[in-house]
Amino acid sequence: MTDHPVQLRLLGRLTLCRQGVQIPLPSSRKVRGLLALLAVTPGPLPRSRVCDLLCDSSSDPRGELRWCLSRLRAVLDDASKPRVDAAADAISLDLSDCDVDVFHIARLREPGLETLNVSQLRQLGELYTGDFAEGLELDRNPEFASWLGSQRRRFRADHVAVLEQLVSRLGEQEHGEAGACLEKWLQLAPFDRRAHESLLQRLSMAGRIKEGEAHLEATIRLFEAEGVEWLPIRECWRAARRHASQHVQTPRIEVNAAVPAAVAAESSTNKPRRASICVMPFSDHSLEPGARGGLADWLTEDIITRLAKLRVLFVIARGSVFALCERNVPPDEAARLLAVDYVASGSVRRYQGRLNVTAQLAEAATGRIVWADDFSYSLDAAFDVLEEIGNRIVICLAGQIEAAERNRAVLKPPNSLDAWEAYHRGLWHMYRFNADDNRHAAHYFQLAVKQDRTFARAHAGLSFTHFQNVFLHWSTERDREIERAYAAAADSVVADDLDPAAHWAMGRAQWLRGHVDDSVFELQRSVSLSPNFALGHYTLGFVQSQEGDAQSAIESSDTSRRLSPFDPLMFAMLASRAMALFRLQRFEEAADWASKAAVRPNAHVNVQAVAINWLAAAGRLEEARAQVAALRRVAPGYGIEDFFRAFRFTSETRESFRRAAAKVGF
Repeated sequence: MTDHPVQLRLLGRLTLCRQGVQIPLPSSRKVRGLLALLAVTPGPLPRSRVCDLLCDSSSDPRGELRWCLSRLRAVLDDASKPRVDAAADAISLDLSDCDVDVFHIARLREPGLETLNVSQLRQLGELYTGDFAEGLELDRNPEFASWLGSQRRRFRADHVAVLEQLVSRLGEQEHGEAGACLEKWLQLAPFDRRAHESLLQRLSMAGRIKEGEAHLEATIRLFEAEGVEWLPIRECWRAARRHASQHVQTPRIEVNAAVPAAVAAESSTNKPRRASICVMPFSDHSLEPGARGGLADWLTEDIITRLAKLRVLFVIARGSVFALCERNVPPDEAARLLAVDYVASGSVRRYQGRLNVTAQLAEAATGRIVWADDFSYSLDAAFDVLEEIGNRIVICLAGQIEAAERNRAVLKPPNSLDAWEAYHRGLWHMYRFNADDNRHAAHYFQLAVKQDRTFARAHAGLSFTHFQNVFLHWSTERDREIERAYAAAADSVVADDLDPAAHWAMGRAQWLRGHVDDSVFELQRSVSLSPNFALGHYTLGFVQSQEGDAQSAIESSDTSRRLSPFDPLMFAMLASRAMALFRLQRFEEAADWASKAAVRPNAHVNVQAVAINWLAAAGRLEEARAQVAALRRVAPGYGIEDFFRAFRFTSETRESFRRAAAKVGF
């Protein structure tokens, strides 16, 4: 500990030491609150935000903040280094040379709990010495109380995740330690179904049936008093007893932290997995503490509905999350009670004519925040603003979960993938837009549908790989690939007629077959099923940009980009807008948008060809020739006829392209 000049402990009672000798902290709770706030906040905080959190009730909040900073400097700064930085209008702490318990925890957890061995998990567990900043409450300061509560819930959930990992890995020879971990787990999260199930599993396999029955009875009474569902725990106990009776000689129990082993053995083969999420009711800081209703509840319900319409996630219904919220169950505990993979939460605040909304997404098992953002709009059109915020939150939640699941699937051995993981591994390859990765994507989508014929998204992904083979000339069997794209899309629709991705795939396949009206119908069905489905809006714009309503194509492209600003298909969204602008004879604008599309990551040869033609048509010949040279480096034999084979332009538009392409030797 003495290797660092300053040692700061934030878990348990706040303590500050220099070379191992404890230094008394100022008696002011606001000073200690400021220390806790700045220590765990990455980067500087605006003074206004600190004043809102700590000095909201003061007649001179900035003056009080200056006083708190002076007191903080007295205990943190020394001759070797000033650690309190209050330059300009932001405040931060430089604790890089200090030993801080929460920093040490973050470093140990960074590789992921599943990568740590038992010894490392024990070391990590010993660092959780209590709640975050125990005893630090500020009266009449609901903003700080909300922040403090969220930090305590986060670290408590982190501690629970460590205990869960330890319980799952400790064997019979470590019976006492496993029991202590389970006891601590239940103290921290008394309504965590997995903790009760793990304990019942161990009691059953140890033959301690009377103790198991007594624990089950006490658990039922506890859950019943709080209105929490207890039937799954009883079913787990029954399954565990059946499992134990069939394996009396089994020397060691392996407890699965995600799903109890006995239940998993009975149900894993007949319940296809999907990523699951619960959206906890957003809190409204403008209402009295504990009050519900108004904009926050409206926004929460809107997000739940829109996420459910996407059909790609298992979304917990409104009734369940609001019931837990009414019992003051925090988001992390609610996520564990509901056994979901992800939990979303947030807050709404009206302040000085503005509507401020914060939202975050966390992994339920680890408590790690996957995504967080805040939105601020004028309060004049609150409901219009909330709809826009809801759109952005929904697409961010879905996109971040897809990215996290994609990355997790890529890191797993290919022969260990279930249908959900195989699908996301296929997406990882699909978005690279080259022939080799497209073949790999098709393989993983086929693996997914082989394991789960009802998985509409996997069928849609497979259809997309066949579409790519045709659109990018990666197959010599054009007609067969078109029919394969159509067949896979049809399988997707049959699997789930309410999935927008199924109708998106069918719309693409119908366009390949030359059935433009049918294509538009399917794509419109896609976006009507889920107005937040960005790919549906983009593809509708793509089809209409060539031989439909060009102005509608621009609107569809803009909608897709607004819904999914970091989409892997962003280059195609930009190119569709450029094609529609060209048909409206707005050549200079078309050239600008086409140029933006061509330089996006993964922009393929057809998009580069769009840029060549549009630049040439706008008279920007040098830029067009440079784009020709870039295209030739990746596809030496690509020409104007390949371009026409990919798209469906009118004969008049084609002639315009031929004249433009001739100017730059394309």
